[in-house]
Amino acid sequence: MRNFKLTIEYDGTDFSGWQIQKGQRTVQGELFRALESLTGESTPVHGAGRTDAGVHARGQVANFQTDRNNLSVGNVLNGMNALIPKDVTILQVEEVDLSFHARKSATGKLYEYLVQSSSAPSALHRNRSYWFRWALDLDLMQEAAAQFVGRHDFLSFQAAGSPRGTTVRTLRQLDILAHDDYITFSLVGDGFLYKMVRSLVGTLLEVGRGKMTPEEVAKILAARDRTLAGPTAPPHGLYLDRVFYV
Repeated sequence: MRNFKLTIEYDGTDFSGWQIQKGQRTVQGELFRALESLTGESTPVHGAGRTDAGVHARGQVANFQTDRNNLSVGNVLNGMNALIPKDVTILQVEEVDLSFHARKSATGKLYEYLVQSSSAPSALHRNRSYWFRWALDLDLMQEAAAQFVGRHDFLSFQAAGSPRGTTVRTLRQLDILAHDDYITFSLVGDGFLYKMVRSLVGTLLEVGRGKMTPEEVAKILAARDRTLAGPTAPPHGLYLDRVFYV
């Protein structure tokens, strides 16, 4: 048995998310079909994270195992890219130890959320950034964001529908950077709750437009009550940028 690690980029616009769903077009489903054609086996594909419909990836990671001894790394890279649709690309293939699992072996993830802050939306970036029409105070957002860094119970920022054993997570980094008309939120953590990144960004945008204060954000975090937080930012501004394994 052999184990291959895939690093994957995709435009999530026309996908119903990562995970296979009956009757829906998904990234995992496309990879499964391509691997079945390439290997002749019904090969499960394990992903590092289940991105939602409309969410993009620059560095999603997956792995699959196969009994095929005649497959090289190059065969997998070139064969997969020839078989999958053009809104998915395999960036890198590595043969790894059998103990490696894309999700279970991960130690952290980097997500980025891209906001366009301008008077008019971009036609070119309409599916790859969130146009926010209101002026934003970057200093206030950064003050509020600092309160999220560290180990906290993020229940106030978990969407309903995905219960977890614990809602405590460690957010190692939350940086907010402005460049021209765009603002990038970069978040690094040991794990993220369902729609947590988008809920954090939505709340910080409310602070930036003056609808919330940094002091209110601290109270929302402590309250463990999702109804107090800001809206969930839409999926098309979100990118799974990198998965960490050390």
